[in-house]
Amino acid sequence: MLELLTSADAWIAFVTLTALELVLGIDNVIFITILVDRLPPHRRNLARRVGLFFAMFMRIGLLSVLAWLVGLTAPLFTVLKQEISGRDLILISGGLFLLWKSTKEIHHLLEGENGDVSGKVSAGFWPIILQIIVVDVVFSLDSIITAVGMVDKIAVMIAAVIASVALMMAFASSIGQFVGGHPTIKMLALSFLVVVGIVLIADGFGNHVPKGYIYFAMAFSVCVEMLNIRMRKHLLPNGQAETLPPPKKTRMKRKAKLPIIKKK
Repeated sequence: MLELLTSADAWIAFVTLTALELVLGIDNVIFITILVDRLPPHRRNLARRVGLFFAMFMRIGLLSVLAWLVGLTAPLFTVLKQEISGRDLILISGGLFLLWKSTKEIHHLLEGENGDVSGKVSAGFWPIILQIIVVDVVFSLDSIITAVGMVDKIAVMIAAVIASVALMMAFASSIGQFVGGHPTIKMLALSFLVVVGIVLIADGFGNHVPKGYIYFAMAFSVCVEMLNIRMRKHLLPNGQAETLPPPKKTRMKRKAKLPIIKKK
């Protein structure tokens, strides 16, 4: 352990892995923000921290079984001349889960429950925690496999995971407040997650999509949305949403009163 603390290579690997975990985990933080938005406001920060805390142990558990994780690439069966491994099954299952959850959240955001546009559905605390853990495992699978290929010291990997989760816990609340205050950002994030789900399914079937294209599309969309937010704040100093002017009231012409004929 002392050799790792005094090794420059170990520190470089630690910083690189931590940065990689943060970059690959930003979509995870956004999705966690959307999940906890279904909870009462006073429980959201607690749900973020508890979910990420338990998810950290899941990541460490995955790192601790590296031999099994690397062995997941061995084909289990063949479908339409396509070999499917354990890793592929996890990616396909995770992609289907993201597609289902994202489209469901988009529906709730647009329609609410039972067609109520302004409806907001509350959810249980522990079911949300369980979903956070599942989502974190799905999102962290690629970063864990990347970590296995980059570093051969399990202690460095675990330290990088702990550091990245601690940073996520520190900044998740700020990201959550920003996303919650801008509904268009939330819709954009859900659209990203639909894309990520499709990419995971494609990757599971052997059609790898370079992550650079996805990150570029996300970054470009976010930049455009930031410009839109800045423009709206410039047009409306109070940051209020733009509304259509109220319709002009038109005076109705009074109908001529018919003379009342009194009966004699």
